[in-house]
Amino acid sequence: MHTRLLTLRLRFGATLLTLSQCCSSLAWSAGFETPAQALQIGDSLLLRSALLKETRRINVYLPEAYTQNPQARWPVLYMPDGGMAEDFLHIAGLLQVSVANGTMRPFILVGIENTERRRDLTGPTEQAEDRAIAPRVGGSAAFRRFIREELMPAVQERYRTTAETAVIGESLAGLFVVETWVLEPQLFNSYIAVDPSLWWNLESLTASAANRLKTSKGELRPPLFIANSSESSIRPTVDRFAALLAEDQAPGAAPRWHRLDLAQETHQSIYHPAALQALRQLFKPEQAPGAR
Repeated sequence: MHTRLLTLRLRFGATLLTLSQCCSSLAWSAGFETPAQALQIGDSLLLRSALLKETRRINVYLPEAYTQNPQARWPVLYMPDGGMAEDFLHIAGLLQVSVANGTMRPFILVGIENTERRRDLTGPTEQAEDRAIAPRVGGSAAFRRFIREELMPAVQERYRTTAETAVIGESLAGLFVVETWVLEPQLFNSYIAVDPSLWWNLESLTASAANRLKTSKGELRPPLFIANSSESSIRPTVDRFAALLAEDQAPGAAPRWHRLDLAQETHQSIYHPAALQALRQLFKPEQAPGAR
């Protein structure tokens, strides 16, 4: 599949460069010793998708070790809601701090900026209430194919990656993460779903998971880390999904999933604490902090 990439330097906001250029003379007059310059934290790439028939902006944060070790390769964390005005900076900040303090292995962060979020992150639904949230919904299968057939090959070609991949998402993006774990579990090596919107289509994904787990007994699925807040529309649905996973757990076998109940958090506050714990667990450092 033909894709076209255009690389730009990644900046804190689209207007920052313009502001820094326009205000450089003011910076000098205000006593600053240098003209203002835009902060740079990674790459921003434009990927033309033949599958989605649109151009998507992809934001990439590379760990410091990427440039320090030019022969080394790194795992990749893919993130829907990965725009600069979305969740990209939050996860990049957790990565930078946690790698620096030795509580997390370094990895490449790939953020997928939204165009039609509710289209891409939802599966089909028969519920009029669901369909009312956006002009188009139910496009998760096409979005997953875009990641598998266009984005992943483009990232692997451009950057030094290993075969290890993970995906993280919150709310509707969390729904997409769980749906992918249920329908196409081998696409990623690890899955992180924060406050997933499992209520979608009357919790049909939970029913689908029950059927698939019954017909795939003994199949080794990748780890799933699922976290929930006190949100009344989400916590009970996660309770039911977690109960399903517990029933499927083979006696004596090590669990391949982890449920984190952060009842003290709200839907608006859960992402940071849940992502930090999940990433520390799934990207454990090879050597404990302080070990010699």
